[in-house]
Amino acid sequence: MKILLKNVSILDPRSIHNSLKKNILIENGVIKSISDDILSADKLVDAGGGFVSPGWFDMQAHFADPGFEHKEDLESGASAAAAGGFTGVAILPNTNPVIQSKNAVTSVSKGNPHRLVQIFPIAAVSLETEGEDLTEMLDLSNAGAVAFSDGLKPVWHPDILLKSLQYLQPINGLLINRPEDKLLSRFGTMHEGLVSTHLGLKGIPSLAEELMVARDIEILRYTNGRIHFSNISCEGSVQRIKEAKAEGMQITCDVAAHQLLFTDEDVADFDTNHKVNPPLRSKRDREALIEGLKDGTIDVIVSSHQPQDVESKNLEFDLAENGIITLQTVYPILNSLKDQLSIELLIDKLALAPRKLLGLEVPTITEGAEANLSIFHPNTNWTFDKNSNFSKSENSPFFGKELK
Repeated sequence: MKILLKNVSILDPRSIHNSLKKNILIENGVIKSISDDILSADKLVDAGGGFVSPGWFDMQAHFADPGFEHKEDLESGASAAAAGGFTGVAILPNTNPVIQSKNAVTSVSKGNPHRLVQIFPIAAVSLETEGEDLTEMLDLSNAGAVAFSDGLKPVWHPDILLKSLQYLQPINGLLINRPEDKLLSRFGTMHEGLVSTHLGLKGIPSLAEELMVARDIEILRYTNGRIHFSNISCEGSVQRIKEAKAEGMQITCDVAAHQLLFTDEDVADFDTNHKVNPPLRSKRDREALIEGLKDGTIDVIVSSHQPQDVESKNLEFDLAENGIITLQTVYPILNSLKDQLSIELLIDKLALAPRKLLGLEVPTITEGAEANLSIFHPNTNWTFDKNSNFSKSENSPFFGKELK
């Protein structure tokens, strides 16, 4: 089958066609021609001034399958990812059973071959993600795990963190940790500050994250290896990571797209779709995150897609579960920040950097290459509702709203 992408602006710093408006002919999944010519094809996609880039990759999503398929499964998650522009997704191990065996890893990595989106498993660091006993990480890596993390849970045990960093060094494996001191964040429902005081809600201090970042940096300094901080949310974390990077330590990090748009002030209406972990922080934290993306401290933007059923969200704010479905709204969020974040920066954080960190092949837009592409248009209006939502869940503050 031949597909012609007409009138698209190419965004790929590794392509000789970067920043040029071209027609791209794809035949049986391979880029056959990049030119000004309008060639015959079985299907014509007129981008009308849109952009095409290497396929976007989400480094952190929760598909809840197996065990919680009523919230999401691999097929619905993949459909939501495709609709959001992603061609690859790395999924968290917090399923039932946990992704901690070779069978669990291969069932994800060798799943439905007809999906538009490739799904890559992140395997658990500790058994049952409880933080007390290590999994067989080398075997899991050989089976296809692209990284190791306890996902929605932090690796709270310092000795487990230390040993896992040592254990992964022979394979240059990546340890992903969500920095959170569970004792400091216990019972908290939102960011600790003036807003939480006014609302009468128990707050989660930035200290709960910053202390864990500092701890992990010191353990990494002792052990060497590679660590990636997931979902950083506050100014102090950005600063500590920036300083550690300047020392030459192998540290990377990501930020969830919604942390770049919302702040704790958005919790004032008690909409449980704004309840996430880590919580939405202050305006100052949000500005620090954006600056961290610009100066290279923050390497990747992730969806942090976390589906929840109605029963988990239609509750009082302090009782509701954390999470937002975000795969289909990552680009609209970032598009709304285009005056602060350049489109070239976004392509690096969404398409190139995630694959580099995970050791995956980075697609490029050149003749003869596999057509692993994302097409997007910054001026197209659409409404996120029941008709356009591909997730099984609806926990999004954008539901029912018009987006670009």
